[in-house]
Amino acid sequence: MNSIPFEQVTLRRGLLSEKERLSRRKTIPAVYHQFSLSGRIGAFAFQWKEGKPKQPHFFWDSDVAKWIEGAAYSMRLQPSAGLEKKIDALVENIEKHQREDGYFNIYHTVCEPGTEWKNRDHHELYCAGHLLEGAIAYFETTGKRQFLSCMEKYMAYIREVFMVKKSAAFSTPGHQEIELALMRLYRLTKDKSALELARFFIEQRGSNEKDMHIGFGWLYAQDDHPIREMREAKGHAVRALYYYCSVADLAAETKDEALLETCRAIFKDIVTHKMYITGGLGFPHGEAFSQPDYLPSDTSYCETCASIAMVYFCARMLNIEKQSCYADVIERELYNGVISGLSLSGDAFFYENPLGIHKTARAAAGQVVRYSAITERVENFSCSCCPPNLCRFLPSLGSLVYSREGNDLYVHQYADSCYEGDGMRVSLSTAYPTNGEITLATEGVSRLFIRIPAWCEDAFVLDAPYTMENGYAVIDKPTGEVHLSLQIKPVLMAARASVADCAGRVAVMRGPVVYCVEEVDNGADLDALYLSSHFRARVRKENAFGSLPVLLTTGYRRRASEALYERADRAEFDETEIRLIPYACFANRGPSDMLVWMNVK
Repeated sequence: MNSIPFEQVTLRRGLLSEKERLSRRKTIPAVYHQFSLSGRIGAFAFQWKEGKPKQPHFFWDSDVAKWIEGAAYSMRLQPSAGLEKKIDALVENIEKHQREDGYFNIYHTVCEPGTEWKNRDHHELYCAGHLLEGAIAYFETTGKRQFLSCMEKYMAYIREVFMVKKSAAFSTPGHQEIELALMRLYRLTKDKSALELARFFIEQRGSNEKDMHIGFGWLYAQDDHPIREMREAKGHAVRALYYYCSVADLAAETKDEALLETCRAIFKDIVTHKMYITGGLGFPHGEAFSQPDYLPSDTSYCETCASIAMVYFCARMLNIEKQSCYADVIERELYNGVISGLSLSGDAFFYENPLGIHKTARAAAGQVVRYSAITERVENFSCSCCPPNLCRFLPSLGSLVYSREGNDLYVHQYADSCYEGDGMRVSLSTAYPTNGEITLATEGVSRLFIRIPAWCEDAFVLDAPYTMENGYAVIDKPTGEVHLSLQIKPVLMAARASVADCAGRVAVMRGPVVYCVEEVDNGADLDALYLSSHFRARVRKENAFGSLPVLLTTGYRRRASEALYERADRAEFDETEIRLIPYACFANRGPSDMLVWMNVK
């Protein structure tokens, strides 16, 4: 089964189309502007000197590389001479300042010359991986090979240092990324040295003495076991998920069932024990996966990059085996965990995406947010990995909608869109997730596989004969139009009892969309609000939130008491209207408390 390239899929309208276009119109230009102000773009001229401002950081290469990748994807959808000129200027500097032996790293050349490959935590291999991904994307978009040739030279040098001479102070990357980039290079060029180097980094992790006592720690860096022995997601969430992406790639390329079984086990561990209802992953201690079922709302970390990485992992698994569970998680991330990292205006960002905000409690506890005020998105971070990650993710959304296997077509996500290629044509018309009405018109399709989302259970109607296979309704030899109706209604969700932070509380979902309450709509003290156990909600469309509607429901507000403690049966309540907005849209209207998990009465 092969995913269909995003540039062959036209997103016509709806939320995914809105975000794709917003990224091209606002996000990509805004990130380049901020990177120019911070010194990231200028750093590629290699002119920084001791004592000057804007000293390059050791991860700046990767920030700009991700922006290049995103800009290249944007150009594939809509050519831009301006973007091409900006990228070409960066590539000229890369070629000019690349060492003769192939090494390229701004920080270790300009700030600490002669210290390459000494410090595993300095992201040299991570930066190299993102530069390689940017080079591949730019080559595939423009056919220009200058950048790719520079990176192929760099990869050959890295192979010599790590595989042949073993002269570096460590054996594997501190922050994984280069592994999946090398797999992309192998698929592009069929150069087996790229495959061999990727396999080396994957298999050596947790299996060598050099790396055992350096860096942040075994679990944090996934060094505690060799990959074939892993069955749980551990450590830094983004590093881990990039690693699992490369493992899935290697398993697919080499038909390695043992590696594939590792990926299945890790996926199951994440979705059954370590994923927030929004798709968020990780808590503040090390930006890492938590212990099973430990999912605190106020202190959730849920880095935007982790949600993006989870989509990448699930997309790879879906490409290997047609199981709807992977597409279900992608959908959860798309409508909640990923887009919450971007402001509605498209030019401000969240690094963290909590499920609850209590401004007063945070201030009283002296909690420090690492990169931004958590109640308002900001235009730039000192650690700015998330904004350019959105730059490369959003233009490529079309790749998540369909895949094909010969003349069989798979519909994974419901976005108003069309695709035509190799004798096949499909048009999908829908306002999803505003409503659940989906119409598919196909030509040249032998079998049509339509995902039935897990959230809808059996509440759907399909007007053609079908059988069910791995979560997909399968229609043999579809003719004319096929109509699918999914029953989308607001429902209350409860967490497993062992998720202590959510015990006794409920969250609201409507289809795949998680909802929350904000102080700006409902007044102060959101914990005094109670949803009715006989929950009903009215759906109202408001332009402020794009395609996603708001929900209005009648609930209760507990009356304030002078007593610190009182008998529960004497608590008094007033009926009140409660307004819920899509979780992904929180913190767009000024500082405000927010809750996903609410009281119920």
